Amino acid sequence: MELVQAAIAGDRRAIARLITLIESEIKEAPAILAEIYPYTGRAYVIGITGAPGSGKSTLVNQLAKSYCDLGRRVGVIAVDATSPFSGGAILGDRVRMRDLGQYPGVFVRSMASRGNLGGLARTTPAVVKVLDAAGYDLILVETVGTGQLEVEIARTAHTVLVVEMPGTGDEIQSIKAGVLEIADVVVVNKSDRDGAERTAAILEAMLSTRERWAGSGLVYSDHSGALLPRLAKYLGGEKSSMTEETSWRPRVVRTVATRGEGIADLLCAIEQHRQHLLTTREWEERNRLRLLSEIEQVLRRRLMERLLHQVELDHLAEVVNSVLARRLDPYAAAEQLLCG
Repeated sequence: MELVQAAIAGDRRAIARLITLIESEIKEAPAILAEIYPYTGRAYVIGITGAPGSGKSTLVNQLAKSYCDLGRRVGVIAVDATSPFSGGAILGDRVRMRDLGQYPGVFVRSMASRGNLGGLARTTPAVVKVLDAAGYDLILVETVGTGQLEVEIARTAHTVLVVEMPGTGDEIQSIKAGVLEIADVVVVNKSDRDGAERTAAILEAMLSTRERWAGSGLVYSDHSGALLPRLAKYLGGEKSSMTEETSWRPRVVRTVATRGEGIADLLCAIEQHRQHLLTTREWEERNRLRLLSEIEQVLRRRLMERLLHQVELDHLAEVVNSVLARRLDPYAAAEQLLCG
């Protein structure tokens, strides 16, 4: 396909057009992804998640410029929430990152979540592959920022940054909801505010008592659906090769993204984590488990589509009415639809 080859060669218009086709989930999308797939696997993916107002977009802006100044080609994917009423999305990150337009080595793409849970759009992993194949060796993925359930990024990124800010109490909520469990680096942004030192100290204490799991391999298994626990032992991911001495302890970094303060320290922490992944089995494990998770997600969609295509609408309506009349429970209804 000529458009694919142009994107692989780095043509920005071709890249944008290809992403649009994949986001639209046209019937040719699987063939497009199959064509670009051999060119993927080289990019380092950094995920950025956290609560709204914590300054994720400004932080991404600073990271992209800093990496570009270091000679890296940077892809930025910013996911914005979709309205459950109108189906539209503001895509405000495109406005907040407009000064990246002067950096030819940076490609910014905003995406609507389209109702997908977990902080990412359903096609975000596919868009990551497009940028990877196009030669962007570092890809920043910013999640929606809806709160405490954004663990989907752990299945997409090599390194996950969780952004907190002082004075909100989110550091307590985060550990309760499990967001800190996916953090490789915790960023206390807006550290010029009162309480920043206390927030950083609380997070340090929380992370120091966090259980010594096998890197993030255990987290991946916990959050990645049905296939991972069953296949982990065959894929080498059931148990960790990490020991207490060699496992990664998440760093806490204080920044003021609006002024660029602390960005150098953050780059250092990210690089330390990348080196940790490369010198242990974790890089390979994360890639393997991420791809298995992606296969599972595609299977879920395809099987559901196939099931709904095979079920007669009259039969579906009859089953739903039976559930409504309390003659069937939802589990029995699902079983009846599966069995035809």
